[in-house]
Amino acid sequence: MDVGRIIKGDSCVAEGAEWLAQKEPRFAAALEMTGPLPLRLRDDGFDQLLSAIVSQQVSVASAAAIWARMQDADMTTPERIKGASEDDLKACGLSRQKMRYARALAEEGIDFNALRSTPNEDVFKTLTAVSGVGIWTAEIYAMFSLARADVFAPGDLALQESAKVLFDLPERPKERALREMAQAWSPWRSVAARLLWAYYRVDKNREGIR
Repeated sequence: MDVGRIIKGDSCVAEGAEWLAQKEPRFAAALEMTGPLPLRLRDDGFDQLLSAIVSQQVSVASAAAIWARMQDADMTTPERIKGASEDDLKACGLSRQKMRYARALAEEGIDFNALRSTPNEDVFKTLTAVSGVGIWTAEIYAMFSLARADVFAPGDLALQESAKVLFDLPERPKERALREMAQAWSPWRSVAARLLWAYYRVDKNREGIR
C-alpha cells in the first residue's frame, strides 16, 4: 500500500521547501524570513498519541508538566493506564475527561507498527475511532510520528492565522477552505505546514504547537 513520500531528514524538508518556494512566491518570501525549517520528527507509538491527548486544550507549559508527571509515574503504556486508578491518573494532572480518553486509547489496542505502512486516510480512520482523538490529532501524528510528507492540519488555528496573514486574506480561513487551499501544496503539504508554523512564530512572536 502506498503511503506516499516519507520525510527522512533535513534534506527532505529542504527539498519540499524549495519546491514550495518555486511554486508560490509568498512561500519564498516567508522562507527568507524563517530560514531553514525544523525537522520536528517524533517517535511513533502509544505514548506519542497519549501525549497528544494530554496536550489538548491546555498550554504548552501545562502539557509538558502533566506529561513529565506521567513519565515519572510510568503511566505511558496501555498496561499501566488500564491498571491505574482514578487517583493515580488524577495525581498526574489528568482531568476526568482526559482519563476517559487515555483509557479508551489503552483499550483500543491499536497496532502502531502496522500504521507505519498504512495509507494516510486509513491512519486517520483508525486513530479518530478512539474517543478523544480528533482529526487534528490524527493529522499531527501522521505528520510528525509517521513522517508523512503530504499531510496537512487545516483545523489548526495557527496555520489558519498564518495563511490569513501570508496570503493577505480578508479573514482567517475555516478548516474546509484551508484544506482546499492546501491541495495546491501537494505533495509537500507537511512542509507547507512547517513553513506556515515557522512564519506564524516570526510574525506573531508566539509559541506554535509542542
